[in-house]
Amino acid sequence: MVEDAGYEAIEASNADEALRILESRDDIRLIITDIDMPRGSVDGLKLAAAVRKRWPPIAIIVVSGHRTPSVSELPSRSAFYAKPYDESEVIAKVQSMLKAA
Repeated sequence: MVEDAGYEAIEASNADEALRILESRDDIRLIITDIDMPRGSVDGLKLAAAVRKRWPPIAIIVVSGHRTPSVSELPSRSAFYAKPYDESEVIAKVQSMLKAA
C-alpha cells in the first residue's frame, strides 16, 4: 500500500527490529504499526510511545483489527485506523502527516 503510493517501505517483523532500524537510520519520517505486533518484547502501542519519546518528529499511524485504543493510549500527533481500513484514507493521512513534518 505504501509503496503503491510512491513511498519506500521498510518492513520490521516486530517492535524490537523496528527500533533497531530506527536507531540505524536517520531518514525515516513515518511509521505504521499494528498494536498486535508478533514476537517482540513490546506491542505496537509501546513501540509508538517509544518512537514519540526518542524520535519526536516521526509521524505515527497505529492500526489494529482487534481493539481500539483510547485517546490516552495513543501518542500525541498520531492517528489510529481500525482494520479493515480504507487504504486511500490511510494514504491521505500519510501524505498529510508528511507534509506537516
